[in-house]
Amino acid sequence: MNRLVIIGNGFDLAHGLPTGYCDFIDDYWRNVLLNFDRKINKSNYSDNLIDISYEFMQTGFNSAVKKIEQVKNYRDFASFIGEYSSGFNTYQYTDKNGCRINFKNKFFKNICELHSITNWVDVENQYYQQLKKIVKLPRKVLNVTEEQHTLNKREKVENLNKEFDSVKVLFEEYLNEKVIKQYNFGNYRDPAGDCLKFPEIFKPTFFKTMSTELFQFLNEFPIPYQKELEDLFTHKKNIVDYVSRIALLNFNYTPTTNKYVRDLNSSGVDAKIIHIHGYVGGKENSINFGFGDEMDDDYKIIENIDDNEYLRNFKSFQYLHTSNYKELLDFIDSEKFQVYIMGHSCGLSDRTLLNTVFEHTNCISIKVFYHKKEDDTDNYTEITQNISRHFNKKKLMREKIVNKTLCQPLPQIQLPKKEL
Repeated sequence: MNRLVIIGNGFDLAHGLPTGYCDFIDDYWRNVLLNFDRKINKSNYSDNLIDISYEFMQTGFNSAVKKIEQVKNYRDFASFIGEYSSGFNTYQYTDKNGCRINFKNKFFKNICELHSITNWVDVENQYYQQLKKIVKLPRKVLNVTEEQHTLNKREKVENLNKEFDSVKVLFEEYLNEKVIKQYNFGNYRDPAGDCLKFPEIFKPTFFKTMSTELFQFLNEFPIPYQKELEDLFTHKKNIVDYVSRIALLNFNYTPTTNKYVRDLNSSGVDAKIIHIHGYVGGKENSINFGFGDEMDDDYKIIENIDDNEYLRNFKSFQYLHTSNYKELLDFIDSEKFQVYIMGHSCGLSDRTLLNTVFEHTNCISIKVFYHKKEDDTDNYTEITQNISRHFNKKKLMREKIVNKTLCQPLPQIQLPKKEL
């Protein structure tokens, strides 16, 4: 049996890395504020996403500066602009004293303002929702010819793709500057020794006797495979976790998994990484950020438009640029495997790929390493609900998902920063 470890953004967050959507978006707005000139009564900021300017009357300027210095993230910034601007929900904000913010990128505006967006999968989903809105624009309401309607929609899709690309570029720059260049990915040994928890999870466990741990391990599989494992144990008098090879299917763009695989190989374990979505700075394996739900009912409508611009940010076509997807298929086709979920939300933006993995005849078990929060709640149920959406056969889903009593929280550690 093989083991396929699905690595998502929660894995990086569990290592103390600021790779979340909120980390990225808050960092952007902090940088915007740092560029304001607060010493004179007029200031402005401009990049390819926004234009901001304000000019306060002398009586209100000092109080405005004092408040803007308290802004730490976009929501604080929105509150600040809202206080000095009327009509904050409009595309361009302005007030009587000349405070103005203009979003040149509407997609960026949407993801900034939607407080429901907390994960990268939500951003990818938002892109898909915007694309579907364009596809379904009614011609009669717009009162244009069929030809003009087609041209208008294509123009909107081109603009959406350009705006989405701008966000992708900004995100990759953020990862490079604030994560890759700042953290030590070659040293995972923190003083508490917590980094050792991950290799303990990855490595096959050696069972010498019929123990509680062995029976717990057996219960992670359907009954036919439990019997096979018991027979193997009886024959050999020991089991090395019944794992032949390990593949880390990395959906992140960071090198967090690299050292673990090197250490596994050094200890004699056959392990490898598949950077399925590429990585920061990868010339031959650039980052793949888009949408991947070809099972959605509306996908066929989009595909039948017969215009490739509508398909530009679908992940499946980007997979064809590298051998990553082929490596995954070769691995899951080779023999039976168990899936470990580590930090991946299993959201719809990766539905096509995850359906291929979960419903594969060789997939015999799916074990979730959930996130345990400070208030003692966790996201086990949420992840399993998301997993269910990737199954056409629900009975199969219930047979494969390991129940919570046999699962465990994802360890939380902190990678050290580089010494500057």
